[in-house]
This record gives sequence, C-alpha cells and structure tokens, in this order.
Amino acid sequence: MEYNLADLFESVVDVVPDREALAYVDHPGSGAERRLTYAELDAAANRIAHHLLDAGVRPGEHLGLHLYNGVEYLQTVLGCLKARIVPVNVNYRYVEDELVYLYRDADLAALVFDAEFAGRVAGALPRAPGLRHLIAVGGPAPGVPAVAFPDAEAGGSPGRGFAARSGADLFVIYTGGTTGLPKGVLWRQEDLFFAGLGGGAPTGEPVKRPEELAERVAAGGSGITFFPTPPLMHGTSTLTAFIAFHFGQRVVLHRKFVPEEVLRTIERERVTSVSLVGDAMLRPLIDALAGPLAGTDCSSLFSVSSSGAIMSDTVRAQFRALVPGALLLNNFGSSESGFNGTATEDAGAGRGFRIRVNSRTLVVDPATRTPVAPGKVGRVAQRGHVPLGYHNDPVKTAETFFVRDGERWVLLGDMATVDADGVVTVLGRGSQCINTGGEKVYPEEVEQALKAHPDVYDVLVAGVPDPTWGNRVAAVVQVRAGAPRPSLADLQTHCRTRLAGYKIPRQLVVTQTVRRSPSGKADYRWAREVAVAADG
Repeated sequence: MEYNLADLFESVVDVVPDREALAYVDHPGSGAERRLTYAELDAAANRIAHHLLDAGVRPGEHLGLHLYNGVEYLQTVLGCLKARIVPVNVNYRYVEDELVYLYRDADLAALVFDAEFAGRVAGALPRAPGLRHLIAVGGPAPGVPAVAFPDAEAGGSPGRGFAARSGADLFVIYTGGTTGLPKGVLWRQEDLFFAGLGGGAPTGEPVKRPEELAERVAAGGSGITFFPTPPLMHGTSTLTAFIAFHFGQRVVLHRKFVPEEVLRTIERERVTSVSLVGDAMLRPLIDALAGPLAGTDCSSLFSVSSSGAIMSDTVRAQFRALVPGALLLNNFGSSESGFNGTATEDAGAGRGFRIRVNSRTLVVDPATRTPVAPGKVGRVAQRGHVPLGYHNDPVKTAETFFVRDGERWVLLGDMATVDADGVVTVLGRGSQCINTGGEKVYPEEVEQALKAHPDVYDVLVAGVPDPTWGNRVAAVVQVRAGAPRPSLADLQTHCRTRLAGYKIPRQLVVTQTVRRSPSGKADYRWAREVAVAADG
C-alpha cells in the first residue's frame, strides 16, 4: 500500500463501512437529499470507475468535472482515482471559448457535466477533438452525445477489482483565470497527501506509514461534520472533503451557496467545521444570522476556516459576537503549495496578514532563490512535497518550480517578509502590486482597511494609469444595503489612521455588486477594467 488517495480511502471504508460518509442535504423538502455510508460511497465510486474503464477511458488520461456540488462530484473524483484516471476541476462559470481552452489545455478525454451547462458544452465540443466520452448529470443534455449519469452508474460493477495504484498517480488542480489563462497544477498524490491534506492529520502528527491512517480511524470515533460551502471545483473544498474522509468523518454538501440554507444545515446537521472563502461568504452568513435567521443554533460549530481570501478583522468580530464559541481561522495556501500556515491572532489591518508557517515554507529572494534576511521583501516558497509543475506549460514550470540541494521547491507569487521569530507577513500577490510614484501598494492591505468602514460591504482595489504617478490606487466598492453612499473623502479620512498616505485610494467607483469567482476569490482583472472605464 502506498500514499495513494484511492488506497487510503478504501482502507478507511474497510474499518468504518457503516458510518455515514456523505450527506447531500440541499434545501429540505426538495426531494434531493441523499445520504451514503462509507461502503455505499465506495460502491458508487466503483461503479463510475468501471464504467469509465469499460468505455475506453484509459489510466493516466484526464477527465473533467464540470459540475455544481453534489454526490456525483465526489463520487466521480473517487472513481477516477480508483481507476487511475486523472480528475481535473473545471470552472463552471467559464463561457464557451474559455471552456475550449481548458478542455484542450487539460487534454480531456472525458467529461462529467451538469446538464444545465449542456449549451456551453455543445458549443465547445467541436473544438475539443480529444474529448470523446461524456456523462451528463441531472437530466437530458440536448446537442451533446452524452451518457446519462444514472445509466453510467448502473452499468458499472460495484466491486473493486482495480489494478495496483501508486503514490505517483496524478491529481490535477486548475487554478487562475482571473488574472491570466488558467494553469493545471500537476500533483503526485503522495505529495498532495502530505502538502494539501496534512499527511492524514492536518492539526497533528502526520502518519508515518499508509496503514496508520485506517488504524487511527478505527481507534477513533465519529461525530465531526465537515461542511465545505464553496464549489468543489475550488480545490480547497475537494481537499476539505478528503480530510474528512481521512478522519472517517462526515461531509455535508449543498449544490450552491445560499446563506440561509447554510445556517439551517449547520443547525439541523450539527455541523462542526465550515470552510469558506473570506468575507464574500462569511458576511452573508452574518447578515442572515443577524436578520431573518436570528436565533439559529450554531453552537455545534467548532471552527470556521477560510482559504483563498481573508476574513477581515471587522467581519470576524461581527461573527464572533453572534457565534462566540467558534474558532475563526485564516489559512494560507495555494493550488501550487497546499497548506502553508495559519494567520496569527494579531494579523489584520495596520499589522498585515501575519502567518505562522510550517517548517517547509520560507521567504526567498526570487532572483537567487535563497532565504531573505528578516524585514527584507521576498517571495513565499515551499520545499519538499510540491507539485511536478504545470501541465502543458514548460515555461511557467521553469519560472515557478526549481530544485536546490536535491530537493524540489515551488516559488509562489506572494510577496512577503519574515521577522526574527519566523513569522511571515504576506504583503500580497506580486502580479497585483500597484506601483504609484515608486511606492508599492498591495491591494489586500487597502481592502482590509476599507472593509472596516461601516458602509462598505465589499471592495476590490486596483491600479489605474496616472500621468503623474504611473498608477494610482482605485477602490471599487459595494455599499452595504441601506447604508448611505460614502464619498471618496469619507473613505480617505477613514483610511488615514490605518494606512500610509501613498496607499490611500485616489479614486472611488461604487458598483452594485463586487464581482468574484464562484468560490469568492477576487477578480482583479474585472476591478481594474471597471476602474479604468469609470476614469474615462
């Protein structure tokens, strides 16, 4: 047995077969609720795996998951891993041309898609000649030669009987697309197990041998419920589900993020751990809990964790006032590195995003790729269990991944400093840095300050060309419902006690809604376009 995700999942199934593994409980009364034990989920994944192999999809080929959240998503991921087919996440918000790019760049041989997306899939299919086997979830798919998911499931054997697997089998996570073309991160499953899944124990000692995972599950109990609320096509949500499976615990899913339904499910299912993406998801929960869902019992919540965007000081304080027993965690990581660390309690506006990193994370000079001195700006890097590179992109791979002293490293896009105690302060993505009059401004710091204003509901900050300063700082703001529209002078006054003068916004654009990805991540390309258009 190796550190292969399918092997590890099966080892857990064999010790807790009758324990509930997955509950799809979206909108009570809709008739869509499904609950599967570990043995039932294992058999369901086996069926899809055998169907894919019988249909001619070969081990090592890539399968896209163009789906909303649901049992079928995790069932298919597990089925792929069992059959040594490589699962690839597809952003369901992509339009036809973007899908053509991803289908082709990812070398997809097969696709499992929601019938709701049939029009876009049908339009993209003629330009993706390598895509030869399609499965539709949720109903007819006009214009697409697809097998219905229930038929695929029914035609596959529920037993295992698969060829031997390896820790070197691949798992691909596509990332980006808001600032450039998406890139497929190539993970060996063993590396992903340790870097992204904590080696089977993200908050404790990683397992030292594969068999130990099932031994820990057998010796422990149940009672923990994980609720990944972002889309599963956001890598962190799928990894959260696998962390739950590695503990032998339960995963709860909704098809889409609906704040009121999330709160009802937390109460009804006694959810223990919620994962989300920053203020974009936490703030609507606060609004519902302080308004129409006031009194909802969230006492079962032990932790709320964010990855991909920061929960700001103001929003965390609001949530703590409503759910005082929950631990709020700002985690730092990426598709290229897995988990790097968790923000310190004193992180926030005016102090920066300070994180205590794991022993494999350093801040290095991007030119020499050697550690920087305390206080010097460098880039976050991680060594050891890191990806092999980017699929079909040798140039970006050479820029981002390197070997030093016989060990593999990944150089992330995040600029940072480190202090004498080893605490890292993340400044922001280098690609988003605004150069104004020779000074560097990182949007995330300005956004943190602006979110502390009582009338600001959401905000993105971008650089706009300026004839004097090169670029100036522009804030694209969504005003809180019912609040007065703040003026630029109001926001500047608010920021002066929190930010240096050159970081204060010089332009304000008020928009009805700040655009983010389905997972809540910032869309800086959109923010820049909006700010430039308003300036014209």
